[in-house]
Amino acid sequence: MDILIDTHILLWHLTDNPKLSKEKSEMIENANNRKFFSIASLWEIAIKKSIGKLEITQPIDALVPNEIIMLDIKIPHIEKVMNLQFVHRDPFDRIIIAQAIMENLTIMTDDEYIKQYGVNIA
Repeated sequence: MDILIDTHILLWHLTDNPKLSKEKSEMIENANNRKFFSIASLWEIAIKKSIGKLEITQPIDALVPNEIIMLDIKIPHIEKVMNLQFVHRDPFDRIIIAQAIMENLTIMTDDEYIKQYGVNIA
């Protein structure tokens, strides 16, 4: 399975947060799944750290494990955002939704708003 990991899911995984289900954790650890993480999520983490909403000790460039593929934002992703219904107000989640649609990825998330877009959810 090709999985696009939402920001909070990766943070929960890295900190062994009990909010992350065992099933999701196993999917992340499964070498047969290709895991992606959006550059938009790193941007979100940097902003939240800079305004004091998030504590991370690792440098931003070392936060994402090597086995996770970084997904850049491309023009077709931005074009897709323009056509998304305005269900979710969070711009980071909207680009993640667009990337998942355009790249045919399953989003790993617990965000109920994302589920309303009809994208594949793990």
